[in-house]
Amino acid sequence: MKFSERLHEKLQAIWRKNHSHPFVQGIGDGSLDKEKFRFFMIQDYLYLIEYAKLFAIGAAKSTDVATMGRFAALLDSTLNEEMDLHRQYGKKFGITPEEFEEAKPSPTTLAYTHYMLHVGQNGTLADLIAALLPCAWSYWEIGKELNEIPGASEHEFYGEWIKMYSSEEFGQVAQWCIDLLDDLTKGKPEEELSHLEEIFLNTTRFEYMFWEMSYNQAMWPIDA
Repeated sequence: MKFSERLHEKLQAIWRKNHSHPFVQGIGDGSLDKEKFRFFMIQDYLYLIEYAKLFAIGAAKSTDVATMGRFAALLDSTLNEEMDLHRQYGKKFGITPEEFEEAKPSPTTLAYTHYMLHVGQNGTLADLIAALLPCAWSYWEIGKELNEIPGASEHEFYGEWIKMYSSEEFGQVAQWCIDLLDDLTKGKPEEELSHLEEIFLNTTRFEYMFWEMSYNQAMWPIDA
């Protein structure tokens, strides 16, 4: 069994909780409050700034030019394609470029991104992939599921989001990360695999927390 198959099978219960979260389901059936999605887009924009840094770290930790090049391409596509979706959405939801740039991360956004960057900077390349993979993989799976709902991909506000994350292009990104993790874990001892599994579980948990945060528009409980 490939390591990715082990992860997908063993962590299916929490994986499905992400897919069935009311925020995700609201995107699919179009019932999600637009203010919740607006909050999500701003926080996700801040998240992607930090997430893109993982690809830069991945390039630095790579041992061959092809892998370095792929990480560099992912860095570019995150900054200039995926984040462009957020900027385009900003026009629909009245989010100005200044609001994106001046926004402050929520506690969940801070915790999630800091955890991934800590793992990426201090661990192996396999650690880094295990940390970033739940985001890419689950968004691809969620996008494909929501795209199967009649009319969902044509929704005035949420259709473009579904189209991006269900697309073949995004799927190729997720699949490349899955394949790289499988390659990096071939023949590894159980102790190392268990360590990677824990990292993957933690960021899968953070994915759920990010949906929950967005649904509740949760910032700091006590602010100055």
